[in-house]
This record gives sequence, structure tokens and C-alpha cells, in this order.
Amino acid sequence: MTFKTADLSDTHEGKVQIVSPGLINFGGNKRFHGEIVTIRSLDDNSRVREQIRTAGQGKVLVIDNEASMRCAMLGDMMAAALHENGWSGVVVNGCIRDAADIAEMDIGVKALATNPLRSVKEGRGEANVEVSFLGASFRPGEFLYSDEDGILLSVSRLI
Repeated sequence: MTFKTADLSDTHEGKVQIVSPGLINFGGNKRFHGEIVTIRSLDDNSRVREQIRTAGQGKVLVIDNEASMRCAMLGDMMAAALHENGWSGVVVNGCIRDAADIAEMDIGVKALATNPLRSVKEGRGEANVEVSFLGASFRPGEFLYSDEDGILLSVSRLI
């Protein structure tokens, strides 16, 4: 199913949130959408590792690393696991690594930047909590639509 965030924005004006620019497309799939699942964790991807092992069912994982540039929260092996487990995509308010490999994968990946340093694994973080960044609030169970023009959020399924 194809869509354009610009068209969705026009059709549902005033009923959707527009995420401010700042995220870069890194995945091989530039257009993705799905129900939101969230993780908030600073420089520790333990909760991300747990979540990617679950069936994604076309959902989108939103990782709030508080815009930290100190380390990567996702790499090629984790992106491959997301794809294999049926996730539509991932949005990272922080960094990823293995960008060249991720660009070859059929999964949506947006992040602020890259950093070769891996995160710590100390079991910190929270799953399925509201997170806010780039002028928008990402709520578990709501819906995210992403393409080359940007990201918009909706309380209900639009397509």
C-alpha cells in the first residue's frame, strides 16, 4: 500500500502531528508505517534488544535516546532482526551504526546520525511509555507514517 505523508497531511490537516525535520533515512525502505511501540533509554539498548525479538506485526519501534550522540542504539544485526520479526521500521532519536549495511535492508530506519560506538547493556530503560522529541509526542498504540518528506503521527489508522 502506497501513501505520501504530504497527502495524508493535507487530507487530515489539524488531526495529525507533524514531526519536525531532523531525522535522516538510513534504511532501504524509505516509506513505512505502523502502530507505535516505544522505548526510552539513555545510551543503553538493552530494552531495544528485548523488543526486537518479539513479533513486530508491521509495527514501528520508536527509540528515544534523548538525542544523545555518544553511541549507537541500533546496528545491522538488530535492524536485520527487526526485519526478520516483521517490524515495518524504526525511528531513533539518537544514532545508529552499520549504516551502509542497513541501507541494503528492506526496512525503514530513521535516526539523527551515525556513531560507530555501541551502547552499554545495563538493563536500563522503559518500554511502552509516551516519548516526545522533535516537537511531537509518540504514544504507544497510535500510528506513525514516514516517507521521504517526513513523519506524521495519528491517533487512528489512516490507510
